[in-house]
Amino acid sequence: MTFRASVLTLYPEMFPGHLGVSLAGKALSRGQWSIDAVQIRDFAEDKHRTVDDTPAGGGAGMVLKPDVLARAIDYVSADDHRPRLLMSPRGRTLTQARVRELASGPGVVIVCGRFEGVDQRVIDTRQLEEVSIGDYILSGGEPAALVLLDAVVRILPGVMGNELSGLHESFEGGLLEHPHYTRPQVFEGREIPAVLTSGNHGAIAKWREAEARRLTEERRPDLLKGDPNPPANDAKPDSRQPVKR
Repeated sequence: MTFRASVLTLYPEMFPGHLGVSLAGKALSRGQWSIDAVQIRDFAEDKHRTVDDTPAGGGAGMVLKPDVLARAIDYVSADDHRPRLLMSPRGRTLTQARVRELASGPGVVIVCGRFEGVDQRVIDTRQLEEVSIGDYILSGGEPAALVLLDAVVRILPGVMGNELSGLHESFEGGLLEHPHYTRPQVFEGREIPAVLTSGNHGAIAKWREAEARRLTEERRPDLLKGDPNPPANDAKPDSRQPVKR
């Protein structure tokens, strides 16, 4: 099954963007996934191809018209069951768990908003799932859509050379990822932690788990809520210190 993405946008030239290069680009050329950027303006029926109008009740900016956007959505997804997403700062924050759910399905329909937003009636009638990539405002939904697709495409089967790479990352186990090291053995007076070159895979796994918990406690303690094994305050291995051998 090929993962199929349909993106509704006023700027189709922004796609596939960076997804056309590196691993995602190679997977795209192999047909492991596809993307169709659809111009919303093509579904306007007046001679000026109008896609927006002033907000009801007054206010600054413009709002995408529901009739135009509804026609676009119906055109790309009338006969399929792909999730319909609206990139929106008021949506639920995208998580790795949701990314995995999307990657396991047939694809997505993504609406990229512009201006002040989208008429609520088309959100309701077309059952758009509002998704946010963070608590900040972008100029439009296109960059957010690229971020979401990047997260999904990279974990599609066969995209990454080593399938284990997608299983040992931040958020996959509810924790941030542990630190990484590689040669040279000594860099500016700092050595690779001795446990990582010990050959003791059990000790390495324990060190990585402890480091992941330490970093999560320091930087994202919210991720530890409900964690049955919270990090102990008196056991915080510090990978930043050089280990003498």
